[in-house]
Amino acid sequence: MTRRAYPSDVSDEEWALVAPYLALLPEDAGQRRYPLRESFNGLRYIVKTGAPWRWLPNDLPPWELVYPQTRRWLAAGCFETLVHDLRVLLRLEYGRTAEPTGVVIDSRTLQSTPESGHRAGWDG
Repeated sequence: MTRRAYPSDVSDEEWALVAPYLALLPEDAGQRRYPLRESFNGLRYIVKTGAPWRWLPNDLPPWELVYPQTRRWLAAGCFETLVHDLRVLLRLEYGRTAEPTGVVIDSRTLQSTPESGHRAGWDG
């Protein structure tokens, strides 16, 4: 990396964990113009700062490349798989089974409207 690092950049340790989940193609794929890590750094910059895609700094890959790569990662379920595997690892580390055996479901009362009737929004 020849640029100054942003606080949102992925560390070497984090990259070692997430890279296998994000590599939809080999790192030396012919159509790749920027390293995959830099595209991920671009995504992290957007997520951490809340900046619009078009405001991605010029020293990161262009937003026109980072945005479609992010869409491919989302469509492939990369982040869901990563979160699932992290949850399993943490559960095993704490001496639990890999998969949870119970679940808590919470609900909330929605605001009533004239069309929803007199009992809508009632939280007994």
